[in-house]
Amino acid sequence: MGAGAFGLSVAWACAQRGAKVRVIDPGGVGAGASGGIVGALAPHTPENWNDKKAFQFESLIMAEEFWAEIETVGGVSSGYGRTGRVQPVMNERGLDLARAREVSAAELWQGRATLQVVPGEALSAWAPVSPTGWWIKDTLSARMHPRRACAALAAALRARGGEIVATGAPEGKVVWATGWQGLVELSGEMGRMVGNGVKGQAALLRLDRRGLPQLFADAVHVVPHSDGTVAIGSTSEREFEAPDRTDAQLEDVLARAITAVPDLAGAEVIERWAGVRPRAKSRAPMLGVHPLRKGDYIANGGFKIGFGMAPKVGQVMADMVLEGRNAIPEGFRPEASL
Repeated sequence: MGAGAFGLSVAWACAQRGAKVRVIDPGGVGAGASGGIVGALAPHTPENWNDKKAFQFESLIMAEEFWAEIETVGGVSSGYGRTGRVQPVMNERGLDLARAREVSAAELWQGRATLQVVPGEALSAWAPVSPTGWWIKDTLSARMHPRRACAALAAALRARGGEIVATGAPEGKVVWATGWQGLVELSGEMGRMVGNGVKGQAALLRLDRRGLPQLFADAVHVVPHSDGTVAIGSTSEREFEAPDRTDAQLEDVLARAITAVPDLAGAEVIERWAGVRPRAKSRAPMLGVHPLRKGDYIANGGFKIGFGMAPKVGQVMADMVLEGRNAIPEGFRPEASL
């Protein structure tokens, strides 16, 4: 139930293991937050390591093979590329912290990706302003185009015999991946808040920087896509009136992005987007046995890292639904938010 990042990824993982799969979503593929435009697949900081960070790391490492297979099977590009990320070091304290993270990344990322503190001459002209003259560059971050990624998953799923329909009664083994509305509904049924929605606003610029790394500065993501556009995002709004309407808060994000990355100045804004992302109370994805619907399952709460988590989420949910194996970290299980 739900044709967003989690729903489609779980369906794909199950179809790959031979299951007969149907996805039901009245809004269609990528109708919610998964139909956005930013697509920054960026890791948590390599420190204070925990199950959530380890799970995300494994998923980001899986992503290249995951999306390549989906594109091959379905014939639709997801826009995926492991192009890395560059961030400015803002002050001396930040420089000390960055150098400590460089050391911890060498251990925690197992040599499969790097994080380095580099001077300006180690970068191209595509970089945010840095007061210190130092930047953080990692090779684990990747990007994809959320809307295209959903279309790629849908095409691959159909190529494997899966169905995606707007209506129908759930049957067989059911996974509820219904986004922020599903978390709000579950909160009402439980009589307490177990999750909600956080609105985000983003913009798409006509600027060809394809193949270059994504940038992160002043809490703004700047993501060059493979189609010759650059995405800017996003806001994080817990209170909102119109879930799909942009306003002055987006204009502030754009202004901050241009200040941080002057190369963006003058680029045409070709799309403004707003949507609501599902956030579980625990801040981690909510995965496992559904707390109220006996025999059903839940995969929700991707929030800002849903696409980055999706390859691993599909794997562990297929393990549980099809094989009865529970490899889900304790902090991700529904009881962590109840």
